Amino acid sequence: MTVTQPAIRRIALCTTTAAALTLCAEPSRADENGISFWVPGLFGSLAAAPQVPGWSMGTVYYHTSVEASGNVAAARQVSIGQVNRTANVNLDLTVNGRGDLAFMTPTYTFATPVLGGQFAVSMLGIFGQTPTSLAGTLTASVGPFTATRSGILSDRTVSVGDLYPMASLRWHDGVHNYMVYGTGDIPVGSYDSMRLSNIGIGHGAIDFGAGYTYLNPATGLEFSGVGGFTYNFKNPSTQYQNGVDFHFDWGASHFFSKQLFAGLVGYAYQQVTDDTGGNPQFGGFKSRVLGIGPQIGYLFPVGDMQGYVNLKGYGEFDAANRPSGWNVWLTFAISPEAPKSTVTPTKHLVSK
Repeated sequence: MTVTQPAIRRIALCTTTAAALTLCAEPSRADENGISFWVPGLFGSLAAAPQVPGWSMGTVYYHTSVEASGNVAAARQVSIGQVNRTANVNLDLTVNGRGDLAFMTPTYTFATPVLGGQFAVSMLGIFGQTPTSLAGTLTASVGPFTATRSGILSDRTVSVGDLYPMASLRWHDGVHNYMVYGTGDIPVGSYDSMRLSNIGIGHGAIDFGAGYTYLNPATGLEFSGVGGFTYNFKNPSTQYQNGVDFHFDWGASHFFSKQLFAGLVGYAYQQVTDDTGGNPQFGGFKSRVLGIGPQIGYLFPVGDMQGYVNLKGYGEFDAANRPSGWNVWLTFAISPEAPKSTVTPTKHLVSK
């Protein structure tokens, strides 16, 4: 089925608006446990597609469930002050975490081109709950002294998270779309280095990257990929600093009509430099995870605006030095409606 260019632009706007909603959203993955600022899966289908100028608003309900053992669980006890950072640690521990979070972000897309592209800015806010628990036995030795701790530690935080500004530039050339972005962390959310569960991460971060979207309305086929690097600043409460990481998010979909599309999403996350300031026994603590899952999206009118819902989920695998499990994202976005008619950029795009 042929999908018109205005229809895809409306879907693209809602999808890319929602993409900015998911930074730093995973609750048990607090700082200093192989997890940095970036949450894999932030971007997906239509990430680099053009948007409609004006204000838009996106909301996401995010649920995650993760688990880790070994060094990840031990590092969590060390980071909350339960174990001396220089102790020799033997462990039989498991950390479990869940999160139920709501994200909201206003986005403004400028009509006037910047460097020949479309410029947009947004600000993300978070509210929700993050229960986390540690269970098992940990034995720590410092010189001739040995201490053993068994049982369960649990914590639950209900509060707000950090603020996450983002700016992006997009360029459109027929079926090819390009994007660059910059984002970061303003550490004003709920964070306590002595707590097991946090929503804020306790330190600043900056992230830059670029993306590409292939979008052919004549065939209804789409593929997007976005890669970037994150630099994490030192946590002033603990003097711990996460290493630089590389991340790649992707999405592939097929439009079955002007309103409906479905496909797959995935991500790859790999830390490329060592953490510093942690227990020497854990080494560089470089983290890694892969994820893949299904997605479905639907577009519908909301008065004189355009509404969009998307449901996607990821199952994680091949994790190292990082809690892993599964996560589900339910997105609702509302945005200006695209013009009913538009100039066809190339002969490959069909417009009515």
